[in-house]
Amino acid sequence: MNILYTLNDKFVPQVAAGICSICENNKRERNINFYLISDGISNDNKNKLVEFGRTYNRKVIIKELGDLNKYFDFDFDTLGWNNVILARILMGKLLPKKVERLIYLDGDTIVRSSLKKLWNFNLGDNILGMSIEPTVDKKRTVDLDLVNRPYYNSGVLLVDLRKWREENCEQTIIEYYKSKQGLLFAADQDAINGALKDKIKTISPKYNFYNIFYQYNYKFLSSLCDYKYIPKKTFDEARKNPVIIHYLGEERPWRLGNKHKYRDDYNYYLSITPWKDKNYEDGWKLYFFCWNTFNFITKPIPKIRYRIINGLIPTFMKIRKHQLKKEK
Repeated sequence: MNILYTLNDKFVPQVAAGICSICENNKRERNINFYLISDGISNDNKNKLVEFGRTYNRKVIIKELGDLNKYFDFDFDTLGWNNVILARILMGKLLPKKVERLIYLDGDTIVRSSLKKLWNFNLGDNILGMSIEPTVDKKRTVDLDLVNRPYYNSGVLLVDLRKWREENCEQTIIEYYKSKQGLLFAADQDAINGALKDKIKTISPKYNFYNIFYQYNYKFLSSLCDYKYIPKKTFDEARKNPVIIHYLGEERPWRLGNKHKYRDDYNYYLSITPWKDKNYEDGWKLYFFCWNTFNFITKPIPKIRYRIINGLIPTFMKIRKHQLKKEK
């Protein structure tokens, strides 16, 4: 089993917690290799990650990304996202040829049980397995030529990397991104959806479970889709026992004051890593007070909640972009 993360130094504790969660819940797997595409991780953190993998008899292989711009012959703006998110597009080039299948995970994920069923999921003639993001703004689906088609979240990918290379998906995605002048709201996620829409097979949201699946009910999410959504049984199973938690949005368990439903999972796995004493982010208590109040008030009226959230997302992204510039 091959697992891929992309990360910078700031996200090392979160990825370590993710690695820990996989190792703890997949002890019966004979071989698990972790591939990390690094955007400037310190040597100290690299050594600690490799040693941490060894405590579980697992390999951690780190590949340094270097200058991301050398892979693109055009200017791009990832808006409020860190540029390292684009590294997943380059996985076929950056990873060894012997890696022919992998599970890609965003750094803000935790695995709660075995990945065996996901790993063995039959992709058929498709190249990617992804979970649908039904709350995507309709205008984006039109701009990406996805009318009457699902839009997928790229935080979890099951990848047939052999076919990915054979069909030159990397270049297809990059050319699509270029055709959009390097300006897409969700950068690589939008580009993957637009470029590979005929090569994606739907996987259950239990493998990419984030806040919308407990904030909105099945009926409302289905009403947002202009295509046949997943069966209700699949949705109910995901809500009952999700396998991969994706801490999407601002309500993240490493921020003080959060009330995320699955924050204890993150806290537990972080506590058994070398980064267990990593300070949590402060300064979020007022935000979370407002957020929790908002959720309580709008819970009975999902349509209004949805419209307000979609209206606020551009503002959130501007704030993120400003924060990224300050960090640099």
